[in-house]
Amino acid sequence: MIKDFSVVIAGGGSTFTPGIVMMMLENSDRFPMRELKLYDNDGDRQAVLGEALEILLKEQAPDLKFSYTTDPEEAFTDVDFVMAHIRVGKYEMREQDEKIPLKYGVVGQETCGPGGIAYGMRSITGMLEIIDHMETYSPDAWMLNYSNPAAIVAEACRVMRPDSKVLNICDMPVGTLRRMSQIIDKKPDELEVSYFGLNHFGWWTSVKDKESGHEYLDEIKEYVAENGYLTQVEVDTQHMDESWQATHKKAKDLLAIEPRFLPNTYLKYYFYPDYEVGTSNAAFTRANEVMAGREKDVFTAARNIIEKGTAVDGGFHIDSHASFIVDLARAIALNAKERMLLIVENNGAIANFDDDAMVEVPCIVGSGGPEPLAQGKIPEFERALMLQQVTVEKLVVQAYIEGSYQKLWQALSLSKIVPSAGVAKELLDDLIEVNKGYWPELK
Repeated sequence: MIKDFSVVIAGGGSTFTPGIVMMMLENSDRFPMRELKLYDNDGDRQAVLGEALEILLKEQAPDLKFSYTTDPEEAFTDVDFVMAHIRVGKYEMREQDEKIPLKYGVVGQETCGPGGIAYGMRSITGMLEIIDHMETYSPDAWMLNYSNPAAIVAEACRVMRPDSKVLNICDMPVGTLRRMSQIIDKKPDELEVSYFGLNHFGWWTSVKDKESGHEYLDEIKEYVAENGYLTQVEVDTQHMDESWQATHKKAKDLLAIEPRFLPNTYLKYYFYPDYEVGTSNAAFTRANEVMAGREKDVFTAARNIIEKGTAVDGGFHIDSHASFIVDLARAIALNAKERMLLIVENNGAIANFDDDAMVEVPCIVGSGGPEPLAQGKIPEFERALMLQQVTVEKLVVQAYIEGSYQKLWQALSLSKIVPSAGVAKELLDDLIEVNKGYWPELK
């Protein structure tokens, strides 16, 4: 008999929170909850979503105990899982992460290059705080982290909290697998993939039918070579922003560089930075798009629910694709031996890559955590790219720990996205200025 779980969502004021709460209700037969809590350090922001969700849950799950708080003890006591989607500095700082690099003709993106480094330096403190709260008040709990930038956060956890029960997972491969399944008219759970890389920096080497073992890689590549990963189903049903449509289309150019494997779409920032900068609007970046779109929509819906006193026809949308979070929690709780892509310490999973690198590979997940599956040796081209990028991530974490200006300058200079050490230094000085109060002091 499956137990009823107690869950806290860290980052309760996130625009993703309502969709994830509704997804968990949809999966209550697979993952029953006795208590759900929201935790955020911005009480006013969280209260809007908390009050609306309280109304929704009274209507849809009256037996579920629900609360929202800014008090760590209240939030983290007696929980089985911490689901973390935090954004330190919120969208206002994301806007800086995107616009400052563009000023120098460099890609401005929340997880790649200078923007990702700046966001990573802010996120480490917040992530460590949440891990420490969990270990203080619920030492047996697991944290399921899907906060960006996952690569830097995962490296910081490896170095600074090596024994903590933290699983780092990303939704990007989940979304791409969904699009692959549409291309071949299958369901995602009918497919089994092999993949190697770093977070937002990898390649699929196999997409097989779970039942028959049939390999679909060539069939999918044929479609991607013409259309990228963009499918009409997604355009029609997901209300996809134009910037995301362009991202999925660009996969065809990534496949052209390396035709053996299917690429992660984020590789476009590393291979085509000139194209990305050329098509960016420095006055209205992705952060502005989100603030004018999803953020406005979610908080407007929440205020409407509060005003009406009912969530019927309330405007919150279920985030069904986030069900991977429930899959991961179930795998841990039930020792389900589920196969999932996670960000883990390599330790030989990629035979010719550093053991201490945080890589993204298929793992078998049970009650003891993830067991990475061997992906063999990888080609020289991918190995060299990954070594450059993972070294950037390691230098960022070292810079954070040591308060080292030098190491952060080196990280920016090594990034494939940044054209020179001179530009890296100017960028760094600008980023230090806007991140005062978020970053440790650098000397």
